[in-house]
Amino acid sequence: MDIFNVLDMIGGLSLFLYGMSIMGNGLSRMAGGRLETILEKLTTKRIFAVLLGAGVTAVIQSSSATTVMVVGFVNSGIMKLSQAVGIIMGANIGTTITSWMLSLTGIEGSTIWLKLLKPSSFSPVLAAVGIILVMAGRVDSKKKDVGGILLGFAILMFGMEAMSSAVSGLADNASFTRMMTAFRNPVLGMAVGTILTAIIQSSSASVGILQALCVTGAVHYAVALPIIMGQNIGTCVTSIISSVGANRNAKRAAMIHLYFNLIGTILFMMVFYTTNSFAHFAFLEESASAAGIAVIHSLFNIGATIILFPLSDLLVKFAEITIPDDKSTEAVITEAVSIDERFISRPAFAMELCRGKVREMAKLSKNAIDLSLEVLNSYDAEKAKEVMRLETVADKYEDVLGTYLVKISSENLSTADSRSMSIILHSISDFERISDHAADIVKSAEEIREKNLAFTPKAKKEIETMSRAISDICTLTVESFCEDNLEMALHVEPLEEVIDTLAKKIKENHIKRLKKGKCTIEMGFILEDILTGLERISDHCSNIAVEMITIYDNDYNTHEYFKNFSSEERASFNKEYEELLQRYPIGKQNAIMSV
Repeated sequence: MDIFNVLDMIGGLSLFLYGMSIMGNGLSRMAGGRLETILEKLTTKRIFAVLLGAGVTAVIQSSSATTVMVVGFVNSGIMKLSQAVGIIMGANIGTTITSWMLSLTGIEGSTIWLKLLKPSSFSPVLAAVGIILVMAGRVDSKKKDVGGILLGFAILMFGMEAMSSAVSGLADNASFTRMMTAFRNPVLGMAVGTILTAIIQSSSASVGILQALCVTGAVHYAVALPIIMGQNIGTCVTSIISSVGANRNAKRAAMIHLYFNLIGTILFMMVFYTTNSFAHFAFLEESASAAGIAVIHSLFNIGATIILFPLSDLLVKFAEITIPDDKSTEAVITEAVSIDERFISRPAFAMELCRGKVREMAKLSKNAIDLSLEVLNSYDAEKAKEVMRLETVADKYEDVLGTYLVKISSENLSTADSRSMSIILHSISDFERISDHAADIVKSAEEIREKNLAFTPKAKKEIETMSRAISDICTLTVESFCEDNLEMALHVEPLEEVIDTLAKKIKENHIKRLKKGKCTIEMGFILEDILTGLERISDHCSNIAVEMITIYDNDYNTHEYFKNFSSEERASFNKEYEELLQRYPIGKQNAIMSV
Protein backbone atom coordinates (compact mmCIF):
# COMPACT_ATOMS: atom_id res chain seq x y z
CA MET A 1 0.00 0.00 0.00
CA ASP A 2 1.67 3.23 -1.20
CA ILE A 3 1.01 6.91 -0.58
CA PHE A 4 -1.61 7.01 -3.33
CA ASN A 5 -3.57 4.22 -1.68
CA VAL A 6 -3.44 6.21 1.56
CA LEU A 7 -4.76 9.29 -0.22
CA ASP A 8 -7.53 7.19 -1.80
CA MET A 9 -8.38 5.86 1.65
CA ILE A 10 -8.57 9.39 3.10
CA GLY A 11 -10.69 10.57 0.17
CA GLY A 12 -13.03 7.60 0.47
CA LEU A 13 -13.39 8.14 4.22
CA SER A 14 -14.12 11.84 3.66
CA LEU A 15 -16.81 11.04 1.08
CA PHE A 16 -18.24 8.38 3.38
CA LEU A 17 -18.54 10.75 6.36
CA TYR A 18 -19.84 13.62 4.22
CA GLY A 19 -22.45 11.43 2.56
CA MET A 20 -23.63 10.17 5.93
CA SER A 21 -23.89 13.76 7.18
CA ILE A 22 -25.92 15.18 4.28
CA MET A 23 -28.17 12.10 4.15
CA GLY A 24 -28.92 12.47 7.88
CA ASN A 25 -29.54 16.22 7.53
CA GLY A 26 -31.88 15.64 4.60
CA LEU A 27 -33.84 13.02 6.52
CA SER A 28 -34.12 15.38 9.52
CA ARG A 29 -35.39 18.23 7.32
CA MET A 30 -37.91 15.93 5.67
CA ALA A 31 -39.24 15.10 9.14
CA GLY A 32 -39.78 18.84 9.70
CA GLY A 33 -39.78 18.67 13.50
CA ARG A 34 -42.33 15.84 13.55
CA LEU A 35 -39.80 13.28 14.82
CA GLU A 36 -39.02 15.46 17.84
CA THR A 37 -42.71 15.89 18.58
CA ILE A 38 -43.33 12.14 18.30
CA LEU A 39 -40.37 11.38 20.55
CA GLU A 40 -41.61 13.90 23.10
CA LYS A 41 -45.21 12.64 23.24
CA LEU A 42 -45.14 8.88 22.61
CA THR A 43 -42.84 7.71 25.37
CA THR A 44 -45.25 6.96 28.22
CA LYS A 45 -44.64 3.19 28.01
CA ARG A 46 -41.01 2.13 28.04
CA ILE A 47 -41.41 -0.62 25.42
CA PHE A 48 -42.94 1.96 23.06
CA ALA A 49 -40.01 4.24 23.82
CA VAL A 50 -37.58 1.48 22.76
CA LEU A 51 -39.45 0.88 19.50
CA LEU A 52 -39.71 4.61 18.89
CA GLY A 53 -35.99 5.14 19.52
CA ALA A 54 -35.17 2.35 17.08
CA GLY A 55 -37.55 3.72 14.44
CA VAL A 56 -36.37 7.34 14.66
CA THR A 57 -32.70 6.30 14.56
CA ALA A 58 -33.35 4.07 11.55
CA VAL A 59 -34.90 7.08 9.79
CA ILE A 60 -32.23 9.68 10.59
CA GLN A 61 -29.39 7.12 10.42
CA SER A 62 -27.67 8.27 13.60
CA SER A 63 -27.99 6.97 17.15
CA SER A 64 -25.82 9.91 18.25
CA ALA A 65 -28.36 12.39 16.81
CA THR A 66 -31.23 10.61 18.54
CA THR A 67 -29.40 10.50 21.87
CA VAL A 68 -28.41 14.17 21.60
CA MET A 69 -32.08 14.93 20.88
CA VAL A 70 -33.09 13.03 24.01
CA VAL A 71 -30.49 14.88 26.09
CA GLY A 72 -32.06 18.09 24.81
CA PHE A 73 -35.57 16.96 25.79
CA VAL A 74 -34.43 16.05 29.28
CA ASN A 75 -32.52 19.32 29.59
CA SER A 76 -35.68 21.24 28.65
CA GLY A 77 -37.76 19.35 31.20
CA ILE A 78 -40.18 17.88 28.65
CA MET A 79 -38.99 14.31 29.10
CA LYS A 80 -38.25 12.31 32.23
CA LEU A 81 -35.21 10.10 32.65
CA SER A 82 -37.49 7.07 32.87
CA GLN A 83 -38.73 7.89 29.36
CA ALA A 84 -35.28 8.70 28.00
CA VAL A 85 -33.77 5.34 28.94
CA GLY A 86 -36.12 3.46 26.58
CA ILE A 87 -35.34 5.72 23.62
CA ILE A 88 -31.60 5.39 24.25
CA MET A 89 -31.89 1.60 24.19
CA GLY A 90 -33.92 1.74 20.98
CA ALA A 91 -31.42 4.10 19.36
CA ASN A 92 -28.71 1.46 19.74
CA ILE A 93 -30.88 -1.01 17.83
CA GLY A 94 -31.84 1.49 15.12
CA THR A 95 -28.23 2.37 14.34
CA THR A 96 -27.56 -1.20 13.17
CA ILE A 97 -29.63 -0.49 10.03
CA THR A 98 -26.69 1.47 8.62
CA SER A 99 -24.34 -1.49 8.92
CA TRP A 100 -26.82 -3.64 6.99
CA MET A 101 -27.01 -1.03 4.22
CA LEU A 102 -23.21 -0.92 4.03
CA SER A 103 -23.02 -4.71 3.90
CA LEU A 104 -24.47 -4.48 0.37
CA THR A 105 -20.95 -3.60 -0.82
CA GLY A 106 -19.90 -7.18 -0.04
CA ILE A 107 -22.44 -8.78 -2.38
CA GLU A 108 -20.79 -11.02 -4.94
CA GLY A 109 -22.24 -12.88 -7.90
CA SER A 110 -22.50 -12.83 -11.68
CA THR A 111 -26.28 -12.79 -12.09
CA ILE A 112 -27.84 -9.49 -13.16
CA TRP A 113 -30.03 -9.30 -10.01
CA LEU A 114 -27.08 -9.64 -7.66
CA LYS A 115 -25.13 -7.07 -9.67
CA LEU A 116 -28.05 -4.64 -9.44
CA LEU A 117 -28.02 -4.98 -5.62
CA LYS A 118 -24.42 -3.81 -5.46
CA PRO A 119 -24.13 -0.09 -4.54
CA SER A 120 -21.68 0.45 -7.41
CA SER A 121 -24.57 -0.36 -9.77
CA PHE A 122 -27.44 1.69 -8.35
CA SER A 123 -25.55 4.55 -6.62
CA PRO A 124 -24.84 6.41 -9.90
CA VAL A 125 -28.57 6.34 -10.71
CA LEU A 126 -29.44 7.69 -7.23
CA ALA A 127 -26.79 10.40 -7.59
CA ALA A 128 -28.18 11.48 -10.96
CA VAL A 129 -31.77 11.63 -9.68
CA GLY A 130 -30.59 13.39 -6.53
CA ILE A 131 -28.68 16.16 -8.31
CA ILE A 132 -31.63 16.79 -10.66
CA LEU A 133 -33.98 17.18 -7.68
CA VAL A 134 -31.54 19.43 -5.82
CA MET A 135 -31.04 21.71 -8.83
CA ALA A 136 -34.73 21.78 -9.76
CA GLY A 137 -36.09 22.19 -6.22
CA ARG A 138 -36.73 25.53 -4.55
CA VAL A 139 -35.00 26.47 -1.29
CA ASP A 140 -36.41 24.43 1.65
CA SER A 141 -38.65 22.42 -0.73
CA LYS A 142 -39.32 18.73 -0.11
CA LYS A 143 -38.01 17.97 -3.59
CA LYS A 144 -34.64 19.43 -2.62
CA ASP A 145 -34.61 17.46 0.66
CA VAL A 146 -35.33 14.19 -1.17
CA GLY A 147 -32.55 15.01 -3.62
CA GLY A 148 -30.17 15.64 -0.72
CA ILE A 149 -31.04 12.25 0.81
CA LEU A 150 -30.40 10.42 -2.47
CA LEU A 151 -27.15 12.31 -3.10
CA GLY A 152 -26.00 11.67 0.47
CA PHE A 153 -26.65 7.94 0.16
CA ALA A 154 -24.85 7.78 -3.20
CA ILE A 155 -21.84 9.70 -1.87
CA LEU A 156 -21.76 7.47 1.21
CA MET A 157 -21.70 4.34 -0.95
CA PHE A 158 -19.06 5.80 -3.31
CA GLY A 159 -16.95 6.56 -0.25
CA MET A 160 -17.40 3.02 1.03
CA GLU A 161 -16.36 1.57 -2.35
CA ALA A 162 -13.35 3.92 -2.48
CA MET A 163 -12.20 2.84 0.99
CA SER A 164 -12.58 -0.82 0.12
CA SER A 165 -10.60 -0.38 -3.11
CA ALA A 166 -7.87 1.61 -1.34
CA VAL A 167 -7.27 -1.03 1.35
CA SER A 168 -7.66 -4.08 -0.91
CA GLY A 169 -3.89 -4.07 -1.51
CA LEU A 170 -3.31 -4.73 2.19
CA ALA A 171 -4.45 -8.32 1.76
CA ASP A 172 -0.88 -9.54 1.27
CA ASN A 173 0.80 -6.96 3.53
CA ALA A 174 2.54 -8.78 6.40
CA SER A 175 2.79 -5.66 8.58
CA PHE A 176 -0.95 -5.01 8.32
CA THR A 177 -1.69 -8.66 9.11
CA ARG A 178 0.53 -8.49 12.24
CA MET A 179 -1.20 -5.30 13.35
CA MET A 180 -4.63 -6.88 12.95
CA THR A 181 -3.45 -9.92 14.89
CA ALA A 182 -2.53 -7.66 17.83
CA PHE A 183 -6.17 -6.54 18.03
CA ARG A 184 -7.20 -10.08 18.89
CA ASN A 185 -6.52 -9.03 22.47
CA PRO A 186 -10.06 -8.14 23.66
CA VAL A 187 -8.92 -5.17 25.76
CA LEU A 188 -6.77 -3.69 22.99
CA GLY A 189 -9.49 -4.28 20.38
CA MET A 190 -12.09 -2.56 22.55
CA ALA A 191 -9.74 0.37 23.12
CA VAL A 192 -9.16 0.82 19.38
CA GLY A 193 -12.91 0.67 18.64
CA THR A 194 -13.67 3.14 21.42
CA ILE A 195 -11.00 5.66 20.38
CA LEU A 196 -11.86 5.49 16.65
CA THR A 197 -15.59 6.03 17.31
CA ALA A 198 -14.93 8.79 19.84
CA ILE A 199 -12.82 10.65 17.26
CA ILE A 200 -15.31 10.50 14.39
CA GLN A 201 -18.32 10.56 16.78
CA SER A 202 -20.33 7.97 14.86
CA SER A 203 -20.55 4.27 15.55
CA SER A 204 -22.16 3.77 12.12
CA ALA A 205 -19.15 5.36 10.44
CA SER A 206 -16.60 3.38 12.46
CA VAL A 207 -18.48 0.14 11.74
CA GLY A 208 -18.43 1.11 8.06
CA ILE A 209 -14.66 1.55 8.17
CA LEU A 210 -14.31 -1.89 9.75
CA GLN A 211 -16.55 -3.35 7.04
CA ALA A 212 -14.38 -1.71 4.38
CA LEU A 213 -11.26 -3.33 5.89
CA CYS A 214 -12.91 -6.75 5.57
CA VAL A 215 -11.97 -6.90 1.87
CA THR A 216 -8.35 -7.45 2.90
CA GLY A 217 -9.21 -10.80 4.44
CA ALA A 218 -6.91 -9.98 7.37
CA VAL A 219 -9.76 -8.95 9.67
CA HIS A 220 -10.88 -12.11 11.43
CA TYR A 221 -13.94 -12.28 13.67
CA ALA A 222 -11.57 -12.58 16.64
CA VAL A 223 -10.34 -9.08 15.71
CA ALA A 224 -13.66 -7.57 14.61
CA LEU A 225 -15.69 -8.60 17.67
CA PRO A 226 -13.83 -6.63 20.38
CA ILE A 227 -13.52 -3.61 18.04
CA ILE A 228 -17.32 -3.63 17.55
CA MET A 229 -17.77 -3.76 21.32
CA GLY A 230 -15.47 -0.75 21.72
CA GLN A 231 -17.39 1.13 19.03
CA ASN A 232 -20.54 0.87 21.12
CA ILE A 233 -18.73 2.53 24.03
CA GLY A 234 -17.11 5.21 21.86
CA THR A 235 -20.44 6.40 20.47
CA CYS A 236 -21.37 7.61 23.98
CA VAL A 237 -18.81 10.41 23.67
CA THR A 238 -21.18 12.45 21.48
CA SER A 239 -24.01 12.48 24.03
CA ILE A 240 -21.55 13.21 26.87
CA ILE A 241 -20.14 16.20 24.96
CA SER A 242 -23.67 17.43 24.17
CA SER A 243 -24.56 17.36 27.88
CA VAL A 244 -21.75 19.75 28.81
CA GLY A 245 -23.36 22.92 30.11
CA ALA A 246 -26.77 21.24 30.37
CA ASN A 247 -28.65 20.60 33.59
CA ARG A 248 -28.18 17.60 35.85
CA ASN A 249 -30.92 15.48 34.32
CA ALA A 250 -29.46 15.99 30.84
CA LYS A 251 -26.06 14.85 32.15
CA ARG A 252 -27.81 11.83 33.68
CA ALA A 253 -29.35 10.96 30.30
CA ALA A 254 -25.86 10.95 28.76
CA MET A 255 -24.62 8.76 31.64
CA ILE A 256 -27.49 6.30 31.07
CA HIS A 257 -26.31 5.97 27.46
CA LEU A 258 -22.76 5.28 28.69
CA TYR A 259 -23.84 2.82 31.40
CA PHE A 260 -26.10 0.92 29.01
CA ASN A 261 -23.32 0.36 26.48
CA LEU A 262 -20.61 -0.16 29.09
CA ILE A 263 -22.55 -2.72 31.15
CA GLY A 264 -23.82 -4.47 28.02
CA THR A 265 -20.30 -4.69 26.59
CA ILE A 266 -18.74 -5.97 29.83
CA LEU A 267 -21.45 -8.61 30.27
CA PHE A 268 -21.13 -9.74 26.66
CA MET A 269 -17.34 -9.93 26.77
CA MET A 270 -17.31 -11.84 30.07
CA VAL A 271 -19.91 -14.38 28.94
CA PHE A 272 -18.55 -14.76 25.40
CA TYR A 273 -14.87 -15.20 26.27
CA THR A 274 -15.61 -17.40 29.28
CA THR A 275 -17.69 -19.65 27.04
CA ASN A 276 -15.03 -19.53 24.32
CA SER A 277 -12.41 -20.87 26.76
CA PHE A 278 -14.43 -24.10 26.83
CA ALA A 279 -16.23 -24.20 23.47
CA HIS A 280 -13.43 -22.72 21.28
CA PHE A 281 -15.67 -21.02 18.68
CA ALA A 282 -14.28 -21.91 15.27
CA PHE A 283 -15.78 -18.92 13.47
CA LEU A 284 -13.38 -16.55 15.29
CA GLU A 285 -10.56 -17.69 13.00
CA GLU A 286 -12.56 -17.00 9.85
CA SER A 287 -12.17 -13.81 7.84
CA ALA A 288 -14.95 -11.37 8.71
CA SER A 289 -17.37 -10.15 6.06
CA ALA A 290 -19.39 -6.92 5.92
CA ALA A 291 -22.59 -8.89 6.48
CA GLY A 292 -21.02 -10.80 9.39
CA ILE A 293 -20.09 -7.56 11.11
CA ALA A 294 -23.66 -6.29 10.63
CA VAL A 295 -24.94 -9.50 12.26
CA ILE A 296 -22.63 -9.11 15.30
CA HIS A 297 -23.52 -5.42 15.60
CA SER A 298 -27.25 -6.19 15.54
CA LEU A 299 -27.14 -9.22 17.85
CA PHE A 300 -25.15 -7.34 20.49
CA ASN A 301 -27.44 -4.29 20.56
CA ILE A 302 -30.67 -6.29 20.50
CA GLY A 303 -29.32 -8.71 23.13
CA ALA A 304 -28.12 -5.90 25.41
CA THR A 305 -31.54 -4.25 25.19
CA ILE A 306 -33.37 -7.48 26.04
CA ILE A 307 -31.12 -8.14 29.05
CA LEU A 308 -30.98 -4.59 30.43
CA PHE A 309 -34.56 -3.53 29.67
CA PRO A 310 -35.88 -4.96 32.97
CA LEU A 311 -33.06 -3.09 34.75
CA SER A 312 -33.94 0.33 33.29
CA ASP A 313 -34.76 1.79 36.70
CA LEU A 314 -31.37 0.60 37.96
CA LEU A 315 -29.63 2.47 35.12
CA VAL A 316 -31.53 5.62 36.11
CA LYS A 317 -30.48 5.08 39.73
CA PHE A 318 -26.81 4.71 38.74
CA ALA A 319 -27.02 7.97 36.77
CA GLU A 320 -28.62 9.78 39.72
CA ILE A 321 -25.88 8.52 42.05
CA THR A 322 -23.19 9.63 39.58
CA ILE A 323 -24.77 13.07 39.11
CA PRO A 324 -26.35 13.89 42.51
CA ASP A 325 -29.03 16.54 42.96
CA ASP A 326 -28.14 20.16 43.60
CA LYS A 327 -30.62 21.32 46.23
CA SER A 328 -29.92 25.04 45.81
CA THR A 329 -32.92 27.16 44.82
CA GLU A 330 -31.10 28.68 41.85
CA ALA A 331 -30.23 25.25 40.43
CA VAL A 332 -33.81 23.98 40.82
CA ILE A 333 -35.24 27.08 39.10
CA THR A 334 -32.70 26.92 36.26
CA GLU A 335 -33.49 23.27 35.54
CA ALA A 336 -37.25 23.94 35.54
CA VAL A 337 -37.06 26.92 33.19
CA SER A 338 -34.25 26.04 30.75
CA ILE A 339 -34.84 25.41 27.03
CA ASP A 340 -32.15 23.46 25.22
CA GLU A 341 -30.35 25.46 22.54
CA ARG A 342 -29.58 22.42 20.41
CA PHE A 343 -33.16 22.73 19.08
CA ILE A 344 -32.60 26.23 17.64
CA SER A 345 -31.52 24.63 14.37
CA ARG A 346 -35.02 23.10 14.23
CA PRO A 347 -37.04 26.35 14.54
CA ALA A 348 -40.50 24.78 14.19
CA PHE A 349 -39.92 22.51 17.15
CA ALA A 350 -38.01 25.20 19.06
CA MET A 351 -41.04 27.50 18.79
CA GLU A 352 -43.27 24.71 20.11
CA LEU A 353 -40.96 24.42 23.11
CA CYS A 354 -41.20 28.19 23.66
CA ARG A 355 -44.98 28.06 23.49
CA GLY A 356 -44.96 25.34 26.12
CA LYS A 357 -42.65 27.34 28.40
CA VAL A 358 -44.62 30.58 28.11
CA ARG A 359 -47.81 28.69 28.98
CA GLU A 360 -46.04 27.44 32.10
CA MET A 361 -45.03 31.05 32.84
CA ALA A 362 -48.61 32.28 32.36
CA LYS A 363 -50.04 29.68 34.74
CA LEU A 364 -47.29 30.40 37.24
CA SER A 365 -48.14 34.13 37.22
CA LYS A 366 -51.83 33.32 37.70
CA ASN A 367 -50.94 31.06 40.64
CA ALA A 368 -48.82 33.83 42.16
CA ILE A 369 -51.75 36.27 41.96
CA ASP A 370 -54.23 33.82 43.49
CA LEU A 371 -51.88 33.05 46.39
CA SER A 372 -51.12 36.75 46.99
CA LEU A 373 -54.84 37.54 47.19
CA GLU A 374 -55.30 34.70 49.68
CA VAL A 375 -52.43 36.12 51.76
CA LEU A 376 -54.03 39.58 51.62
CA ASN A 377 -57.35 38.19 52.85
CA SER A 378 -55.81 35.94 55.54
CA TYR A 379 -52.05 36.07 56.12
CA ASP A 380 -50.17 32.78 55.67
CA ALA A 381 -46.36 32.78 55.89
CA GLU A 382 -45.93 29.67 53.70
CA LYS A 383 -48.12 31.08 50.95
CA ALA A 384 -46.28 34.40 51.15
CA LYS A 385 -42.97 32.58 50.74
CA GLU A 386 -44.32 30.65 47.75
CA VAL A 387 -45.39 33.89 46.02
CA MET A 388 -41.85 35.23 46.38
CA ARG A 389 -40.46 32.01 44.92
CA LEU A 390 -42.86 32.17 41.97
CA GLU A 391 -41.85 35.77 41.32
CA THR A 392 -38.19 34.66 41.09
CA VAL A 393 -39.10 31.86 38.70
CA ALA A 394 -41.11 34.26 36.51
CA ASP A 395 -38.04 36.53 36.26
CA LYS A 396 -36.00 33.55 35.09
CA TYR A 397 -38.65 32.60 32.53
CA GLU A 398 -38.54 36.09 31.05
CA ASP A 399 -34.73 36.03 30.74
CA VAL A 400 -34.58 32.53 29.24
CA LEU A 401 -37.47 32.99 26.79
CA GLY A 402 -36.34 36.44 25.65
CA THR A 403 -32.79 35.27 24.95
CA TYR A 404 -33.94 32.04 23.27
CA LEU A 405 -36.45 33.80 21.00
CA VAL A 406 -33.87 36.33 19.86
CA LYS A 407 -31.66 33.42 18.75
CA ILE A 408 -34.54 31.69 16.94
CA SER A 409 -35.48 34.93 15.14
CA SER A 410 -32.47 34.52 12.82
CA GLU A 411 -33.80 31.14 11.64
CA ASN A 412 -36.25 30.55 8.78
CA LEU A 413 -39.66 30.74 10.52
CA SER A 414 -43.10 30.06 9.10
CA THR A 415 -45.74 32.81 9.17
CA ALA A 416 -47.54 31.12 12.07
CA ASP A 417 -44.32 30.78 14.06
CA SER A 418 -43.38 34.41 13.39
CA ARG A 419 -46.77 35.47 14.72
CA SER A 420 -46.36 33.27 17.79
CA MET A 421 -42.93 34.77 18.40
CA SER A 422 -44.34 38.31 18.31
CA ILE A 423 -47.11 37.42 20.78
CA ILE A 424 -44.70 35.69 23.16
CA LEU A 425 -42.11 38.47 23.03
CA HIS A 426 -44.81 41.04 23.78
CA SER A 427 -46.39 38.97 26.56
CA ILE A 428 -43.51 37.63 28.67
CA SER A 429 -42.77 41.03 30.20
CA ASP A 430 -46.46 41.41 31.12
CA PHE A 431 -46.56 38.00 32.82
CA GLU A 432 -43.35 38.84 34.66
CA ARG A 433 -44.80 42.16 35.86
CA ILE A 434 -47.96 40.38 37.04
CA SER A 435 -45.84 38.18 39.29
CA ASP A 436 -43.99 41.30 40.51
CA HIS A 437 -47.28 42.88 41.55
CA ALA A 438 -48.24 39.65 43.30
CA ALA A 439 -45.05 40.00 45.37
CA ASP A 440 -45.92 43.67 46.11
CA ILE A 441 -49.37 42.64 47.39
CA VAL A 442 -47.72 40.13 49.73
CA LYS A 443 -45.41 42.87 51.02
CA SER A 444 -48.44 45.07 51.75
CA ALA A 445 -50.07 42.15 53.59
CA GLU A 446 -46.89 41.68 55.63
CA GLU A 447 -46.84 45.39 56.48
CA ILE A 448 -50.44 45.22 57.69
CA ARG A 449 -49.58 42.23 59.88
CA GLU A 450 -46.35 43.66 61.28
CA LYS A 451 -48.00 46.99 62.19
CA ASN A 452 -51.06 45.21 63.55
CA LEU A 453 -53.36 47.16 61.25
CA ALA A 454 -56.70 46.11 59.78
CA PHE A 455 -59.18 47.19 57.13
CA THR A 456 -62.62 48.31 58.21
CA PRO A 457 -65.31 45.66 57.51
CA LYS A 458 -66.59 47.67 54.50
CA ALA A 459 -63.09 48.21 53.10
CA LYS A 460 -62.32 44.50 53.54
CA LYS A 461 -65.47 43.57 51.64
CA GLU A 462 -64.59 46.00 48.84
CA ILE A 463 -61.09 44.54 48.57
CA GLU A 464 -62.58 41.04 48.40
CA THR A 465 -64.82 42.13 45.50
CA MET A 466 -61.87 43.73 43.73
CA SER A 467 -59.79 40.58 44.35
CA ARG A 468 -62.49 38.43 42.79
CA ALA A 469 -62.48 40.61 39.67
CA ILE A 470 -58.68 40.44 39.47
CA SER A 471 -58.70 36.65 39.82
CA ASP A 472 -61.31 36.41 37.07
CA ILE A 473 -59.44 38.65 34.62
CA CYS A 474 -56.21 36.71 35.22
CA THR A 475 -58.04 33.42 34.63
CA LEU A 476 -59.63 34.76 31.45
CA THR A 477 -56.30 36.12 30.16
CA VAL A 478 -54.27 33.00 30.90
CA GLU A 479 -56.89 30.67 29.41
CA SER A 480 -57.25 32.75 26.24
CA PHE A 481 -53.46 32.96 25.92
CA CYS A 482 -52.78 29.25 26.55
CA GLU A 483 -55.60 28.14 24.25
CA ASP A 484 -54.78 30.82 21.66
CA ASN A 485 -58.46 31.80 21.83
CA LEU A 486 -59.09 35.24 20.32
CA GLU A 487 -62.81 35.13 21.07
CA MET A 488 -62.04 34.73 24.76
CA ALA A 489 -59.39 37.47 24.61
CA LEU A 490 -62.02 39.98 23.43
CA HIS A 491 -63.73 39.76 26.85
CA VAL A 492 -60.64 40.86 28.80
CA GLU A 493 -60.80 44.60 28.07
CA PRO A 494 -64.39 45.18 29.33
CA LEU A 495 -63.44 43.53 32.63
CA GLU A 496 -60.29 45.68 32.81
CA GLU A 497 -62.48 48.79 32.51
CA VAL A 498 -64.72 47.48 35.31
CA ILE A 499 -61.67 47.01 37.53
CA ASP A 500 -60.60 50.61 36.88
CA THR A 501 -64.10 51.72 37.93
CA LEU A 502 -63.98 49.54 41.07
CA ALA A 503 -60.59 50.99 42.05
CA LYS A 504 -61.87 54.54 41.65
CA LYS A 505 -64.98 53.80 43.71
CA ILE A 506 -62.98 52.13 46.52
CA LYS A 507 -60.68 55.17 46.72
CA GLU A 508 -63.70 57.47 46.92
CA ASN A 509 -65.23 55.36 49.69
CA HIS A 510 -61.92 55.39 51.59
CA ILE A 511 -61.82 59.21 51.51
CA LYS A 512 -65.38 59.31 52.91
CA ARG A 513 -64.42 56.92 55.73
CA LEU A 514 -61.28 58.93 56.39
CA LYS A 515 -63.31 62.13 56.79
CA LYS A 516 -65.61 60.38 59.24
CA GLY A 517 -62.63 59.10 61.25
CA LYS A 518 -63.41 55.46 60.49
CA CYS A 519 -60.05 54.86 58.76
CA THR A 520 -56.46 56.06 59.21
CA ILE A 521 -54.11 57.85 56.81
CA GLU A 522 -51.50 55.07 57.30
CA MET A 523 -54.01 52.44 56.24
CA GLY A 524 -54.92 54.68 53.32
CA PHE A 525 -51.35 54.58 52.01
CA ILE A 526 -51.34 50.79 52.14
CA LEU A 527 -54.75 50.65 50.45
CA GLU A 528 -53.48 52.94 47.69
CA ASP A 529 -50.49 50.63 47.10
CA ILE A 530 -52.74 47.57 46.92
CA LEU A 531 -55.26 49.19 44.55
CA THR A 532 -52.45 50.48 42.32
CA GLY A 533 -50.96 46.96 42.12
CA LEU A 534 -54.34 45.38 41.33
CA GLU A 535 -55.09 47.96 38.65
CA ARG A 536 -51.72 47.36 37.03
CA ILE A 537 -52.32 43.62 37.05
CA SER A 538 -55.50 44.18 35.06
CA ASP A 539 -53.61 46.56 32.74
CA HIS A 540 -51.06 43.83 31.99
CA CYS A 541 -53.87 41.36 31.33
CA SER A 542 -55.36 43.86 28.90
CA ASN A 543 -51.97 44.29 27.20
CA ILE A 544 -51.67 40.54 26.63
CA ALA A 545 -55.19 40.19 25.24
CA VAL A 546 -54.93 43.23 22.96
CA GLU A 547 -51.51 42.11 21.71
CA MET A 548 -53.00 38.76 20.74
CA ILE A 549 -55.88 40.44 18.89
CA THR A 550 -53.83 43.09 17.08
CA ILE A 551 -51.05 40.72 16.00
CA TYR A 552 -53.56 38.25 14.55
CA ASP A 553 -55.28 41.18 12.79
CA ASN A 554 -51.87 42.34 11.47
CA ASP A 555 -52.45 45.63 13.28
CA TYR A 556 -49.53 46.25 15.61
CA ASN A 557 -50.79 49.62 16.93
CA THR A 558 -52.15 48.44 20.28
CA HIS A 559 -52.91 51.93 21.57
CA GLU A 560 -55.19 52.70 18.62
CA TYR A 561 -57.07 49.38 18.71
CA PHE A 562 -60.06 50.41 20.82
CA LYS A 563 -60.28 53.85 19.21
CA ASN A 564 -61.09 52.18 15.91
CA PHE A 565 -64.20 50.41 17.19
CA SER A 566 -67.26 50.59 14.98
CA SER A 567 -70.47 51.87 16.56
CA GLU A 568 -71.76 48.29 16.77
CA GLU A 569 -68.57 47.07 18.46
CA ARG A 570 -68.66 49.96 20.92
CA ALA A 571 -72.30 49.23 21.80
CA SER A 572 -71.47 45.57 22.42
CA PHE A 573 -68.48 46.58 24.51
CA ASN A 574 -70.54 48.97 26.64
CA LYS A 575 -73.25 46.36 27.16
CA GLU A 576 -70.74 43.81 28.42
CA TYR A 577 -69.16 46.45 30.65
CA GLU A 578 -72.53 47.25 32.27
CA GLU A 579 -73.26 43.55 32.85
CA LEU A 580 -69.86 42.99 34.45
CA LEU A 581 -70.29 46.03 36.65
CA GLN A 582 -73.31 44.39 38.23
CA ARG A 583 -71.31 41.22 38.91
CA TYR A 584 -68.85 43.07 41.14
CA PRO A 585 -71.00 45.48 43.22
CA ILE A 586 -69.39 48.13 45.43
CA GLY A 587 -72.18 50.43 46.54
CA LYS A 588 -73.62 52.71 43.88
CA GLN A 589 -71.33 52.84 40.86
CA ASN A 590 -71.15 55.18 37.92
CA ALA A 591 -70.38 53.77 34.48
CA ILE A 592 -66.99 55.41 34.01
CA MET A 593 -65.07 54.22 30.97
CA SER A 594 -61.92 55.36 29.26
CA VAL A 595 -62.75 53.72 25.94
